[in-house]
Amino acid sequence: MKTKNFKIAAILLVIMTIGLSFTTIEKITIKGSDTLVILSQKWAEVYMQKHPGTSIQVTGGGSGVGIAALINGSTDIANASRPMKASEIDKLKQRYNTLGVEVPCAKDGISIYLNKANGVSELTVRQIGDIFAGKITNWKEVGGADAAIRLYGRESSSGTFGFFKDNVVKGDYSPSCQTLPGTAAIVNAVKKDKLGIGYGGAAYAEGVKDCKVKKDDKSPAYAPTAETIKNKTYPISRYLYMYLKSRPTGEAKAFIDWVLSPEGQKVVVEIGYFPVK
Repeated sequence: MKTKNFKIAAILLVIMTIGLSFTTIEKITIKGSDTLVILSQKWAEVYMQKHPGTSIQVTGGGSGVGIAALINGSTDIANASRPMKASEIDKLKQRYNTLGVEVPCAKDGISIYLNKANGVSELTVRQIGDIFAGKITNWKEVGGADAAIRLYGRESSSGTFGFFKDNVVKGDYSPSCQTLPGTAAIVNAVKKDKLGIGYGGAAYAEGVKDCKVKKDDKSPAYAPTAETIKNKTYPISRYLYMYLKSRPTGEAKAFIDWVLSPEGQKVVVEIGYFPVK
């Protein structure tokens, strides 16, 4: 009897093994920008529900980390909140003889986070830059209380760090700026600190005040909204990107095509970012 049961179990195992051999799981790995993590995880979740034969793994670490992973071959797609640098493209070319493929997948307005108790509600781009450069150090210099400003920013591997440095600070950050590992950490710090100010993706601005931003002293102030990003009146906006080593094929192409479709771009809006078109 035991021998018969053993034979039946063996036959079932063979059948299961044969069945598994015909079930191919397509795997896609995505790594990089923390700004894009929440959005990419939602994209992956929705896509995998519709395509159960596909497995999509999403991790963060920063744009630089994602692009480095693309270059060393440990990820299929690199998420980035900034364009690839010339030096990164050179490394990609040296290793794979390709310049890579850039896919703009969403738009983002970089929010300036203030504590809800802060009396300041709007700032110019120059004032924001001077604050993070350490040239303006007291809230009274920008119409607030007589108190020292406390700065919270991203680590240097972050694409947001680089974009903000190049386009807003336009120089080095103040040594007093506390660097935190991720936008959520910045939001949490500003939420607890009445004198704090931080920056990051618009989708993260929960529990803090979104500071309105003016292009200059003579311009009106705008909050980052779908309308102000689309018509480019909000002064600190950018594209968010996916990078690949070469033109996508197979399941990677199907996934990216879906991301850029009306259905995929609807997810962008649901998360709090803005459609690419």
